[in-house]
This record gives sequence, C-alpha cells and structure tokens, in this order.
Amino acid sequence: METGAATVDHRCVKTEDHAVAAGHSIDPARWQEAFEGLMAQIAGRFARVEPRRRVGRLMLGLLSDLPRKNCWTIAEWAGESTPDGMQHLLGRAKSDADQVRDDVRAYVVEHLRDDQAVLVVDETGDVKKGTDIVGVQRQYTGTAGRIENAQVAVYLVYAGRRGHAAVNRELYVPRSWTSDPDRCRAAGLGDKTEFATKPQLAARMVTRFLDAGHRAAWVAGDEVYGGNPTLPPRWKNAAPATSSRRPARTKPPQAPGSSARTRWPGRCPRGPGGSCPQGAEPRASASTTGPSSTSPTSGPGAGGC
Repeated sequence: METGAATVDHRCVKTEDHAVAAGHSIDPARWQEAFEGLMAQIAGRFARVEPRRRVGRLMLGLLSDLPRKNCWTIAEWAGESTPDGMQHLLGRAKSDADQVRDDVRAYVVEHLRDDQAVLVVDETGDVKKGTDIVGVQRQYTGTAGRIENAQVAVYLVYAGRRGHAAVNRELYVPRSWTSDPDRCRAAGLGDKTEFATKPQLAARMVTRFLDAGHRAAWVAGDEVYGGNPTLPPRWKNAAPATSSRRPARTKPPQAPGSSARTRWPGRCPRGPGGSCPQGAEPRASASTTGPSSTSPTSGPGAGGC
C-alpha cells in the first residue's frame, strides 16, 4: 500500500522521509515516561511547587515546533494567559541552576554511557539587542557569521555511540564587563567576577566532569581550544584515579603566525574509504586532545581508514 512518502508492507515502514522515519522509531509513551523521570530528578532543585511544575512546560515548549520561542509564545503554547509565570521562573524563582546542571549531566551519562565517549567543546552565540544583558557586547558569533551585538557561551557535549547531549555550559563574560563592577552588580553578577578566556571556561567544565567521576576517552575542540598548550596538563591533573584514559599533552606551542594542527586518529587525507600512503600521518585543521593525540595508531578507530 502506497502512503505518500512511505510504503507499508504490514511488517515495517520503508521511507526516505526522515521525519516519517523518526516518528515511527519513537515510542511517545516511553518518551513521556523518560521526560517525567528527568523532571522528577531535578524537581528538588526548585524551592516551590509552582516552578517545579512550570519548568516541565517550559522544556516542552522549547522542544516544540514553535517558530519563535520566548516567554510570551511558550506561555501561550502551554495554555497560560500571561507570560508572568515563565518570566518569574527564569528571573526570580529560587532554584539551584548548578545542581540542575549536575543532575542533567548524571542523567545523560547514565543513559548514554560509553567507555569511548568523546567530550566536545564548542561555543555558540545569540544575537541580542541593548547592552544590559549579561556578557553582551559586539563580538564574533557563528550564529550570524559576523561581528554582532551578542552573548556567547561555551558548551560541553558528551558524545558516544548511543547519542550525544550537552552536559555543561559557561557564559563568556568579556573584559568590558569584568572591568566594570557597577555594571556587573546591576546585571546580577558578583562584584568580584573575574575574566576567563574561552579555553579557561572549557578547562573548568572538563575538570568538573572528571571530578564527578565520569570518564571520557577524548576531548575534542577546534584550534581555539586544542591549540592552547596550557589546557591538556590541567585536564590530566584533574582526572580521577578511576579514569581509564586521561588527556595527554599536545605538541609544543606553535610559532607565532602558524596554525595549530593536531592529528585525528583513524583519519586519512583521502577521506572515508581511502587508504593511507605508507608512513603518512593523518592531520586536520581542528585539534584533539586525548591519549593518542600525537600517536594516531593507538587511538580509537586506528588501523583503518
């Protein structure tokens, strides 16, 4: 029987439409049960019952297909007459965001656990208007592909064979903010907020992940992170004794004007399916730190291209 994008033969659905395929591969009841389990896990981080209930509606709104997502549109989508409740949840409700972060990290690692998992560091920005939003200034953001008035944050993603998900985040607060205590105070930041570079924020997140007792075989990031020679030793020193693999030192600092290029294990210049010339050393413009960052033959996937 033909049904538009899909062909049904009473045993399976064969389709080239990814949306249709996803719809048939997800059990709504099981998904709802898992979602409610996560919401129950973080419920204790909110002081009152109203925010505990509303945070679930907020998350579902963010996951919805709303074309524009803000407190007004999500409140309307959730059946609330005004955005006041959503705004209160995000701005004034008593909660522990760092504990919620740790709960989500534990949930992700529990369900996606992989001994060869990779921690991926990357940043993203949100274009903003005005100058009062914490961390906003004119700076480059990949979201727009140019310098814009934006807020930028660094994220840490746990990626394994079973999937991937964000497990940490750090807001980048530029010097234009940290050098102005009055501005920080007015935006809700502490008077003693110190400036930290994006690689320093990345190191903070990786260290926090390792200190929680979790494992990762590799840490991956572009040259902003992998090309910083001071980071891998910090991560190595912060790794718990139970960690099976620790990030190793990368190459010595590059000469001024040169680019940071570190080998990726299991990759060849000719691309997937190609073969490596004898003695060739696979390289990429991005950087990876890990147990084999200077020895491609010992990392995951080595020995084949």
